Amino acid sequence: MGSAEKNKKVAVAGVASILLVACVVAATVSGRRPGGADSGSGEVSTATKSVKTICAPTDYKETCERSLAGAKDTSDPKELIKVAFMVTVENITDAISKSKLLKEADKDPRTSDALDTCKELLKNSVDDLKRCFEKVENFNMENVKEFANDLKVWLSGAITQQQTCIDAFENTTGDTGEKMKHLLKTANELTSNGLAMTTHFTELLQTLEIPGLFNRRLLAAETKEEEVFPPFIDAATRRLLTTDPASIKHEIVVAKDGSGKYNSIVEALKTVPYKNKETVVIFIKAGVYKEHVEVPRKMNNIVFLGEGPTKTRITGNRNYVDGIGTYHTATVAIQGDGFIARNIGFENSAGSEKHQAVALRVSADMTIFYNCHIDGYQDTLYAHSYRQYYRDCTITGTIDFIFGDAAAVFQNCKMVVRKPLENQACMVTAQGRKEHRGVGTLVLQDCEILPDPALKSVNPPVKVYLGRPWKEYSRTVIMQSYIDGFIAPEGWAPWNGDFALDTLWYAEYQNRGSGASTASRVKWNGYKKNISPDIAQQFTAGMYLDGDVWIKPSGIPYESGMMKV
Repeated sequence: MGSAEKNKKVAVAGVASILLVACVVAATVSGRRPGGADSGSGEVSTATKSVKTICAPTDYKETCERSLAGAKDTSDPKELIKVAFMVTVENITDAISKSKLLKEADKDPRTSDALDTCKELLKNSVDDLKRCFEKVENFNMENVKEFANDLKVWLSGAITQQQTCIDAFENTTGDTGEKMKHLLKTANELTSNGLAMTTHFTELLQTLEIPGLFNRRLLAAETKEEEVFPPFIDAATRRLLTTDPASIKHEIVVAKDGSGKYNSIVEALKTVPYKNKETVVIFIKAGVYKEHVEVPRKMNNIVFLGEGPTKTRITGNRNYVDGIGTYHTATVAIQGDGFIARNIGFENSAGSEKHQAVALRVSADMTIFYNCHIDGYQDTLYAHSYRQYYRDCTITGTIDFIFGDAAAVFQNCKMVVRKPLENQACMVTAQGRKEHRGVGTLVLQDCEILPDPALKSVNPPVKVYLGRPWKEYSRTVIMQSYIDGFIAPEGWAPWNGDFALDTLWYAEYQNRGSGASTASRVKWNGYKKNISPDIAQQFTAGMYLDGDVWIKPSGIPYESGMMKV
């Protein structure tokens, strides 16, 4: 064995152990106290090498060191993961159990709804940690970049799930929200630490300059087609996504007029096996479907094909004013990974007077929306978490109508601002990144930001902004897009006073239109008036989403890098 090969294997072994520990720390949410029964002697397993070194890049070092000190009975990294996961399940189960007690003590309906939402979200957070463990257990050197990206996306997702639980208590009475925040404090810190370690050691890997370590998968032009396409995008599905769906025979057909096997989308979804591995295509014929649809977690690889976004429409009217928390107001909620929608309309018809009313919530990884309309008023599209791609879509709304903490790229989409209630301003985006190492960003590339005709007729004119910071590390990039002149010259609005103005990251790059001038934009420290081409390139779908791997094979229109505008 040559010295270069030997060095590579040594480096790989060390990195694998480090990443294993990162997931252990993310999962160990027991909250042991120094000097307690579980504090131990301070010895650590051979896999950790040095607790202080491992915890060095984290923001919560004491919590990190305390959690590692408790897992001292085994030196096998995989056994450490199993032990840590057992502790995680016990901790989250304990939190859910205590939430039941909180629910019994607090009879406020909104608080009760928030506690139910938390129960669901905490289970999702555990699931994100679990798939990190599974990814690490199957670690190999074939594609380290994909491996590291997945970990960062899923750990960011686990953080978002926990934060969404806390958000559910906004505008509730009593102190139940604060109690839940306290219950999740250690979990929040340790998941953040796991993300910090994963990020730090991914960067360390890049400095090792190991040949071939970060090679991308070969594209279709360089290898056999069947070797590059992800399993949820098979050849038959690609044909469906690039031809007229009405001309193709489908196994599952939904039709309001009785010409299909099912009259509703919900009925059709009931026939899909839980944890299905094959692509399931559901053809939804033209019609207005008044139903609330959820594609549940682990029901992966579902494809919705409609006959056009103005012909095949799914509509509902759940809303905040009527007592439902924002998270559960969605007409359609996507939680199964690998979901694709083409030629579908998603709508929440509650109207502006009902405030928060989501048309579409996407809480799933590697999802694609092509030629879809997403219509509502406040909080229309909840791009909640994970990797998402939108192409040739139209999104309408008034306040924060594209919001969430997903890693989401919109290409060639229209964002249409509607007329709000009297004395309201409008914001196109409200990005919600809470963790400064989180992957979330809203990227609008070659899009059009336009006023609805009813908005243009309002006198005096409504103030309209590109966005505002929902969370401390809100991040939004608008590039190569058309911005109409109705956008306020300052461009961006504060959330509340000076909250997040120094920590957000907003950028505009190569935009056009009478509203694109940055001469009078806000002077916040977090606003980037000028970014380099290299930085802008980092937010293109190919680099930011690794879209050549999972978007390009779908056959849906897609630009890996900068658009030709």
